[in-house]
Amino acid sequence: MIRSLLLTATIMVSSSLFSQKMNTVSYQDGTQKLSGLVTSNAGKKLPGVLILPAWKGIDDEAKAAASDLEKQGYIAFIADIYGEGNHPKDNADAAKIAGSYKQNYEAYQKRIALALDQLKKNGAIPEKIAVIGYCFGGTGALEAARGNLPVAGVVSIHGGLGKDQARKNGPIAAKVLVENPADDQSVTPEDYNSLIKEMKEGKADWQIITYANSKHTFTNPESPDYNPVMAKRAWNHTLMFLKEILK
Repeated sequence: MIRSLLLTATIMVSSSLFSQKMNTVSYQDGTQKLSGLVTSNAGKKLPGVLILPAWKGIDDEAKAAASDLEKQGYIAFIADIYGEGNHPKDNADAAKIAGSYKQNYEAYQKRIALALDQLKKNGAIPEKIAVIGYCFGGTGALEAARGNLPVAGVVSIHGGLGKDQARKNGPIAAKVLVENPADDQSVTPEDYNSLIKEMKEGKADWQIITYANSKHTFTNPESPDYNPVMAKRAWNHTLMFLKEILK
């Protein structure tokens, strides 16, 4: 009980600290109000990283990533994919809403494109922008590549790898890094092999790193799947990839 209370207090303090270092950015998709977060170095001419959060929307993992990316010399913007009034109440709700964007991938790509515009408006150098995403956001990172959005590279962190088989594979210009937990039961062998086929047919610059003894949300400290050793390795791989393509 005491341990649980201490963990809750730590998370609340961490969330407060992250919020203090970032500014809210309001933007629109038609009549839908969206509300993202940008790091405090906004306005400077720096490489930029768009962060696509997991299926419940902007969370502490996304905020922690943004904070660290700012320290590394990037402007980071956390996208609001769902919009005001549409954020999931629980896992079942998140699965339903996220699933709708996976099916309507063009709407997902549009929300990502709108967030990229906000990142540029906040100082990111247009030619030096990457997208990283967690879980549902990892799927979004791949959709940014599939949609040939104007980014140098994408990182999918324990994201869904599959897509509708009716969609044709096309050219992929962005460099692609997929960070895949070895024991992620949401990724089937068919999805994995289809992604490799897609990358090859798209003549992409791609790589997949598989992390041993890791389940789906292995990078999230708040998850029972958290693997601190592999999470640290995955983040170091992310930073190495971003340094290569943006600096």
